[in-house]
Amino acid sequence: MNMPHFPTLNDIRFALIRIKPFINRTPIMTSSAINGIAGCEIWFKCENFQKVGAFKARGAANAVMKLPDEDKVKGVATHSSGNHAAALARAASVLGIPSYIVMPSNAPEIKKKAVKGYGGEIIECEPNLKSRETTLEEVVKKTGATFIPPYDYLDVIEGQATCALEFLEDQPNLDILMAPVGGGGLLGGTALLAHYWDSELIVIGAEPAGADDAYKSFHAGHIIPQTNPKTIADGLLTSLGNLNFELIQHYVDDILIATEDQIVEAMRLVYERMKIVIEPSSAVPLAALLARKEQFAGKRVGIILSGGNVDLSKLPF
Repeated sequence: MNMPHFPTLNDIRFALIRIKPFINRTPIMTSSAINGIAGCEIWFKCENFQKVGAFKARGAANAVMKLPDEDKVKGVATHSSGNHAAALARAASVLGIPSYIVMPSNAPEIKKKAVKGYGGEIIECEPNLKSRETTLEEVVKKTGATFIPPYDYLDVIEGQATCALEFLEDQPNLDILMAPVGGGGLLGGTALLAHYWDSELIVIGAEPAGADDAYKSFHAGHIIPQTNPKTIADGLLTSLGNLNFELIQHYVDDILIATEDQIVEAMRLVYERMKIVIEPSSAVPLAALLARKEQFAGKRVGIILSGGNVDLSKLPF
């Protein structure tokens, strides 16, 4: 299907060149122990080693860099209690422009600290979506800053797609590519890039059973909004974006779900066998794979470890 409004392969290549000075080209790691347990070969793209500790650095940097100069000087704004808040504040800081981050009053202190550390101005609001949106509107009206949404935004999706571009440049012979899905910026961008790179490449999203709106939406063929999500994978609590749903519908082969116990077990496995810190959201694809070993038997699988921002005082093990 022709969807000219989405980024082309060249757009994604140029995005990678654009953001290259501001991000890490993250390593790909393997574990023979995990391969043995899984019954397949797995390559992990380690976005836990990315700037701000998550893939979100890519989309934020790309969106900010693409703004016209007259808009840049007025700054950027968003509402987020997660990794996008820090990513946008950092991208703005690198360019020497202001950033205004609307955060709910109950946002984790560690996230607020990160935003302040990157020079972002935090505007607190009540912890509900309506308050976040109305507060953001006031901030944009007052400052003239450009709103950069966390995932349902073409320049952000284009930036997130650079992760899969790096992955497949460095490890081209994969059968399956997996990514977690919350708002869908990472999975949508990954699926789009994979479609351009090799239409035979299977793309699979993974989601917690306690926040399974993407799974339900994918199988229903229309968006089913997230209601009362409950999962340790706090990066995947948000509802699927419209642009990303369109990409997922066309270019994702399946979305699998994982239980809380499976997510914790997969997270622990990565800590123990690979000696690296990942956040619960990153463990969801591995958890889904390990729950369905027969589906992946003998395959060459790429998994994007989306981030490593975890409160070490609240580890689930």
